[in-house]
Amino acid sequence: MSDEHNLPLPSLPTMVNDRNEGNNNVYNESKDSNEEQETKLATVKMLLETIGQTVTVAFPLRSPISELITHFAKELRMPENILQITFKEKVLDNQLTLSEIEVEPNTTVSMELHSKDPLNEPLRPYKPRQDISMPDVITVRIDEDQNMSRDVVVEIERNNFRKPYLGGVRHRMTGKEYHHASAQTLPPQRPDKGIIRYCRDTQTIQSRHRVIQTTNEQSTQMSKPGYYISTENDRLLTPKRYQTAEERFEILNKKAIIIQKYFRRWLAKRDVNTLREAFQQRIQYELEEKQRQLDERQRRYQHDLDRRLHPRTKDDFDVLYAALEKWREEEIAKINATKQGAARKAALALLVDEETELLATIDRYKTEAQKYNKEVNIQRFLERIAQPKRWKYKDGSTTEMDTPYSIRARELMQIYNTITMKFLTLDERLDILLTLKHTVKEHDSRLTQEIIQLIDREADLLMRGIKEENLSGLRQRISTLFLQYIKTPTFNPGVVRHLKVPQDPVVATEQKTLYCRSCQKYYPSTEFSVSSTNAKVGKCRQCLRLENIANKRTDQTKFKFLFKKIEKDECDYNDGARCIFFLTINDIEYMFKNIWDSHSALSEESDVYSLTFVRWNRREEFSPWNCILLTLQEAIAHLKLEDVEGSYSEPFRKKIRYKHAISRSHFVKLVEHVNNNQEQQQANTLKDMTITAIKIGRQRGTPTAMTNTSA
Repeated sequence: MSDEHNLPLPSLPTMVNDRNEGNNNVYNESKDSNEEQETKLATVKMLLETIGQTVTVAFPLRSPISELITHFAKELRMPENILQITFKEKVLDNQLTLSEIEVEPNTTVSMELHSKDPLNEPLRPYKPRQDISMPDVITVRIDEDQNMSRDVVVEIERNNFRKPYLGGVRHRMTGKEYHHASAQTLPPQRPDKGIIRYCRDTQTIQSRHRVIQTTNEQSTQMSKPGYYISTENDRLLTPKRYQTAEERFEILNKKAIIIQKYFRRWLAKRDVNTLREAFQQRIQYELEEKQRQLDERQRRYQHDLDRRLHPRTKDDFDVLYAALEKWREEEIAKINATKQGAARKAALALLVDEETELLATIDRYKTEAQKYNKEVNIQRFLERIAQPKRWKYKDGSTTEMDTPYSIRARELMQIYNTITMKFLTLDERLDILLTLKHTVKEHDSRLTQEIIQLIDREADLLMRGIKEENLSGLRQRISTLFLQYIKTPTFNPGVVRHLKVPQDPVVATEQKTLYCRSCQKYYPSTEFSVSSTNAKVGKCRQCLRLENIANKRTDQTKFKFLFKKIEKDECDYNDGARCIFFLTINDIEYMFKNIWDSHSALSEESDVYSLTFVRWNRREEFSPWNCILLTLQEAIAHLKLEDVEGSYSEPFRKKIRYKHAISRSHFVKLVEHVNNNQEQQQANTLKDMTITAIKIGRQRGTPTAMTNTSA
């Protein structure tokens, strides 16, 4: 048993009623036959065979079958290319029409709808519309004569919306309600008489204002014979003493004084509340600042403790050596104060043994740090050579471009990271070795041949079932040789600009090399630390570090922190300051300890992390003779001063000028260098101004310009 549903087709005409057409003679017999053919309909009963449903639709004879497929695809929510229609067990072409398959007008034809892929895309069940209670297509039989009649297919169009309530009546006897109906036809249009009905003049009135004083008539009712009026609610009004203008002014003055008192009281309360809130905020700020300083100190202490327990960098080991030297000096002072003679010598010998043990412990820490830093440095080196080229614009945006060299370096980096991975399965390790072998086979050299031999050896040992613990040395050799392969410019051209030793002989000869008198070796100029107070180049960085470890054992971590803070502040000015970049950490340490006595010039604060060097005159660049040592809060207040000379007392200014004079005498070479740069800048500026004036004179054709040109 199949379910039959009548389905509307949205693209069909609104309503065709042949009865009205026949009775009213609306259509003219002289119309074109093609237009009549398009208006003729046929009733199509579509059988959904797989689900056993039948759907009835009215379809024009001249419309193609593809429109019918589109309609059912939309109703069934399926793609059009899946559906096909059969008629008399034959699949219909989508371009055919009902008239081409011999379907007569106003007749009913049965068709079947199938799916081209019934397994993956079966037909979906058709869900009839619940709000439709009448069929969309009906067949009406019209009796024309006594013995003649004809059938007419009528399509019913309905609008699915709720009609508005227009009121109605209710029967008193039966209680039934009758609502007013609304028609679908538009209201009749008024004929256009050529008169403008809607304009600004017809909607605007002219108003005139007049002041009119209307009369107010009043009457008084009095008692009289025969008429009584009660006096119960009457009031007796007695006039008071006459009040003069002076008396009234005096009363108003007193009331105004009272209002002023209360208003001033309100102002005083408001000011007191404002001061109280400011006081509370200040107290809260001081507490928060104190807590922040405590947290900062605790964080620095914890960081320093971690650096001592787990040293990784050169600065960390400088901290250990400085702590060792401090402990040694304390022990020596204790021995000298408590012991003498042979006992003192024995105690000093024991102290030397303990110092030797501590130095050996530090050396073991160095070995661990070298192993850790080696892997980190290798990874940073590989990432640096694999980075694309970057260009930065004025607006802060950047543009990146991958070159063939960077792509090659990135591939080699990925292979290196893969071969150094641990805990891989046998198949994964063999796959990695095969990839590495194909990569190094691209170049034939002694290094690549050795790598290939080691790869074949490891693959053979893996197939024999050798444990991974026994292969660690072989894998280390493979990774080391492959790293050497990556660092070779022949195999990886992008590594050239990241090597310390220039590969180009011309560049190597042009690079400036200096001789170290301590280790008696030649190094590039970048390996020497040149101070602004030295007249000639001294020892290299490595010799200075060894000398510090052997003799001084000083820790410059605090002064490095101070130096970086000064450099950042000077860069923020963005006024072309260059003197700070001629200074070194040793110069900052000398200024801090010897010139400024290791404390603030105002508050005597001695914590390095709370102090900073700022400009004495903020309009001039930072230099040892234009600076002052202050705390962070004092520095912020100092930089806000417009007139520095007038803001401080004369004794304080003399003290600052004295320290600046000491700085000038110590940094004599730096003063000469800065003066030479300033003179050179002024000469260049004057030269540029002269050239500009000559160019402008040539454009204008002035005699002065012509004379200068001839000269």
